[in-house]
Amino acid sequence: MLCQRFGKRKVALVGTGMVGMSYAYSMLNSSNICDELLLIDIDKKKAWGEAMDLNHGLAFSNGNMKIYAGDYKDCADADIVTICAGVPRKPGDSRLDLLSKNVEIFKSIIEPIMESGFDGCFLIATNPVDVMSYVTQKLSGLAPGRIIGSGTALDTSRLRYLLSDYFNVDPRNVHAYVIGEHGDSGFVPWSQAKIGTSSLKRICDLSKGRYNFDEMSDIALEVKNVAANIIKAKRATYYSIGMALKRITRAILSDERSILTLSVMPTGQYGQEDVYIGLPCIVGRRGVETILEVDLTDKEKESLGDSCTIIRDLCHKVKL
Repeated sequence: MLCQRFGKRKVALVGTGMVGMSYAYSMLNSSNICDELLLIDIDKKKAWGEAMDLNHGLAFSNGNMKIYAGDYKDCADADIVTICAGVPRKPGDSRLDLLSKNVEIFKSIIEPIMESGFDGCFLIATNPVDVMSYVTQKLSGLAPGRIIGSGTALDTSRLRYLLSDYFNVDPRNVHAYVIGEHGDSGFVPWSQAKIGTSSLKRICDLSKGRYNFDEMSDIALEVKNVAANIIKAKRATYYSIGMALKRITRAILSDERSILTLSVMPTGQYGQEDVYIGLPCIVGRRGVETILEVDLTDKEKESLGDSCTIIRDLCHKVKL
């Protein structure tokens, strides 16, 4: 069983760029999230340097882990392989522009990992993440539930932050999701959005004009555009996705059965299959335990179907 084979919890990170190292640094600052962290990069010297830099902070960290650089053969006993390798998104690029180059990179990564005897979960961050999760499943041959993309976890976090700022509440008490593609066709099912136990529509209606539900569309648009704006300002986004990946990792290694919005493959839920798409799901030691099927309006169901069609069409064009 995952996380129990050798009495330790081991994570392998492929790709030591800004996203990968933001994830690794976040792991270092978490309390006992794993016992071993393996760093792999095509630039072996960089992977060694990053491992040493992290090790030199262990005395100040909240946990204790063995951190070292290695190769794909060292993934054999890993519980999770997190892939952050790929061509970075540049200003003006959409996430879908990255597809062809990153597929070729993944071919060079997945095969040697599987040859090592790896039998854990893949966690995918590389964009376009929905397509790359699909590619990983096809190349690895593992059960779909063992391949998890970061999906709309970060979009959802951005949404909750903006809603918490608008309504002046703690973001942890905002229960709203972005689902669908991690990209242009992703959307917010406002019918399911709540603060505490009250719907946002009801809160706005009872606020005597302080809050306006019509302004939620502006917030949804900001969620969609904020990554491009950050990239224009600082060339890349990495801290928040690193935190999101750490959160997903903890859910798996601790068998939390937490509900997160991740890129997963539905098996008939929402009338969809043969596609990886951002949906709320229960995540535990075996990966995706259950895909939750929430009540969507007809318009929201249509939006999800459109998003699935976009991703599915791209997946079917991929040459594996």
